[in-house]
Amino acid sequence: MLSVGFVLAACNEDDSSKEEGNKTQAEGGDDGASGEPQKGGTITGAMDTAPAGVFNPIFYEEAYEANILDFTHESLVSQNKELEFEPHLAKEWEINEDQTEITLKLEEGVKWHDGEEFTADDVVFTYKAISTHGYIEAGGIRSSEFAERLLGYEEFSKGETDEFEGVVAEDDYTVTFKFTEPNVTILKDVSFSIIPEHIFGEVPIDEMPEHPATLNPGEVIGTGPFKFTEMLEREQYVLEKHADYWKQEPYLDKIVWRVVDQSVMLGLLESEEIDFIADPSGVPAPDYETVSGLEHVEIIEQPDFGYQLMGFKINHRTDADVEAGKIEPDNWVPNEDMSEQKVRQAMAYAIDRNALVDNLLYGHGSVINAPIAQQFWAYDEEAATKYEFDPEKAKSLLDEAGYKDTNDDGFRETPDGKEWVVNLNYPTGNKLREDSAPILEKFLEDVGINIDLRQPKEMTAYQEELEKDNSDWDLYLLGWSLGSGDPDPVGLWNAGAPYNYSRWNNEESEKLLKEAVKTPEAFEQEYRAKKYSEWQSVFSEDLPALLLYAQNKIYAHNKRLNGVNPMPYSYNNEPENWWVSD
Repeated sequence: MLSVGFVLAACNEDDSSKEEGNKTQAEGGDDGASGEPQKGGTITGAMDTAPAGVFNPIFYEEAYEANILDFTHESLVSQNKELEFEPHLAKEWEINEDQTEITLKLEEGVKWHDGEEFTADDVVFTYKAISTHGYIEAGGIRSSEFAERLLGYEEFSKGETDEFEGVVAEDDYTVTFKFTEPNVTILKDVSFSIIPEHIFGEVPIDEMPEHPATLNPGEVIGTGPFKFTEMLEREQYVLEKHADYWKQEPYLDKIVWRVVDQSVMLGLLESEEIDFIADPSGVPAPDYETVSGLEHVEIIEQPDFGYQLMGFKINHRTDADVEAGKIEPDNWVPNEDMSEQKVRQAMAYAIDRNALVDNLLYGHGSVINAPIAQQFWAYDEEAATKYEFDPEKAKSLLDEAGYKDTNDDGFRETPDGKEWVVNLNYPTGNKLREDSAPILEKFLEDVGINIDLRQPKEMTAYQEELEKDNSDWDLYLLGWSLGSGDPDPVGLWNAGAPYNYSRWNNEESEKLLKEAVKTPEAFEQEYRAKKYSEWQSVFSEDLPALLLYAQNKIYAHNKRLNGVNPMPYSYNNEPENWWVSD
């Protein structure tokens, strides 16, 4: 998923014609040029924030790093536009009767970027690394997404045994995943990007995040259609074609990512100094009309897998747990004001989210209340509390919670009569989010909440402080790009998830999340949908975060770029088929 800097957008009712147009685009691909694909050429893409610099699928955290990894690394299975799983590095599979094992046959002749052969041992090594004792302490954040369901994970991850039972290489091209219980997300759980054993096999897990093959162009090794070969840090990132790519030799010679401010990005697209603007931010909604008027530019608008939020720091971790890299909900220290549910709900009623969509997104998005992608069968808007804009309701809830203006200065004091100042933190890089911050400040101050709008921080520094969360933070702005494999929100919102930055710990939420994947009932989609509906109701009532808006994803590329066929969750799809017509 991840990814930080991250957004989920769905077309509102007025966008139906755009959705149909995009469907045609998606089905037919880019029609910017006729004739056969041409070999050669370089294209340049732009993103508004530099990658943090961790180019390893088991340790990266940001969508900006994914803009490199999407081209360099691959998984055993992929998805189609209906979000159904399809073969990729695995050409076929068989699941046993009770859904506790899946055996996959791998493609033969797949080469890593350095010429070594890809085998089942690489698959075993990848999952073993994620399950290794010390992985979380080293900064790993992905074990809760799938590894915890593997057979023997608990003993192996605690260092109690050296035997890794969960993934077994039957031969060079056959691998079996074994789970402790029948698994309703079995295909999603085997869809993680694979890293090479011959590079990392002898590297201790705590050294892997700083290893040259994690950080340095030319040393990052994958099986994908492009190699990461050059970097001018925080300015430019170069990908060159992997001529021995197992599907086909890519048409393009190079793909270059430039890091440029959003304020100049469109000018560069107009002057043809860059060729495309895609994930994670896309074209800003206010610039839609300008970009759509450029004759040499193709524009694609579609619902996105993500959302922007204002999170509440309900709890903080202890210094000791931060130092040890542990997520221990039993040790969390309540953030006195943000841990009051009525305060969180009052803030939700105080903010006019429709105004944000109308005035910041120019209608290219919608208000949502449930943190599950609208493209999924599990999304249930009706189950959620709506939080319509109602300043009087906000004031009433604050009064009930004991937050009142006792000295007539226009701002409320705490229930014990002390000055109440709520800090609001946000990162740089995403102009839309930056523009949202002072608007949110105004909405909240209009109901008497004194907001300390802090100076924004560059995303890497911001994320580090957000993740450690043993500070005084109250409110934070963030966006999430969601995984497309399954609607299960456990990776973001269960108590022990590292990405649960609100440090939300709700007993009913934990119960429902477990029940939603409990077999055999969970093999029925109707059952899971009901449980996720109940969960969305709990989430929106207890409110660990207010979902601000679901922004439509607006992509744009020069018409000389052909073969573009974005997925519902990413622009970066099958880049080996991209080609330029000049």
